[in-house]
Amino acid sequence: MTTQDDSPIAYKNAQFMESDEARPLRLVAEYLAPLEAFRREQIQDTIVFFGSARITPDGALGRYYNEARELARLVTEWSKGLPSHVHRYIVCSGGGPGIMEAANRGASDAGGRTIGLNISLPFEQRPNPYISRGLCFEFHYFFMRKLWFAHLARALVVFPGGFGTLDEMMEILTLAQTKKLERTIPILLYGSDYWNEIINFKALVRHGTISADDLKLFQFVDDPAAALGILQKSLKDEQNSATPAIASSRTCET
Repeated sequence: MTTQDDSPIAYKNAQFMESDEARPLRLVAEYLAPLEAFRREQIQDTIVFFGSARITPDGALGRYYNEARELARLVTEWSKGLPSHVHRYIVCSGGGPGIMEAANRGASDAGGRTIGLNISLPFEQRPNPYISRGLCFEFHYFFMRKLWFAHLARALVVFPGGFGTLDEMMEILTLAQTKKLERTIPILLYGSDYWNEIINFKALVRHGTISADDLKLFQFVDDPAAALGILQKSLKDEQNSATPAIASSRTCET
């Protein structure tokens, strides 16, 4: 026989917490848990690396794995030398294998902190071993993971990738195009040959579906040292800025 005393507290009721009715609570949890961790670890902002989970060091596109690793190492060495009481320009990836692993691995090579925003998928996506302790996050909802990519990003480097990479890249480009970000962030498309073959950006302008000015939202780069130079130049003005510890993106007009 069940009595009132047998009923668990709502937030300790696993069946309720996994129900449709509790979905808003799960969504809020995927915001608040990373927020608490970033504040605890004094992470102010990030440089986000996107790219395919399928690229390996010895595969057909292996050069991109090695160059992502090298760029992440260079970025981390640079960021560690900045005068700041908080951690700035921390390398952040989607947390899985391929280019994501390369980015976290490069940051680890430099002895720096590095973030992985992992997503629960039936294949491919398992956290790589190079993510810093306390900075590996598992998401169920894609859009909450995307929010955290945009939330702290001060720059974006997009290596060759497939559907997921294209989705993430276009999301940020759309936010930049429609001025839904609180700030202008440099967006680097790494591997000009790949990207110009995959997407005919000039055709979008020719057909009138984007403006010529939209092509200024990003730039191509083909070398780790050159990419670092662009990032340093683009971020120079804000290196000593008193930006909030948790930066924000704007999802609606106020």
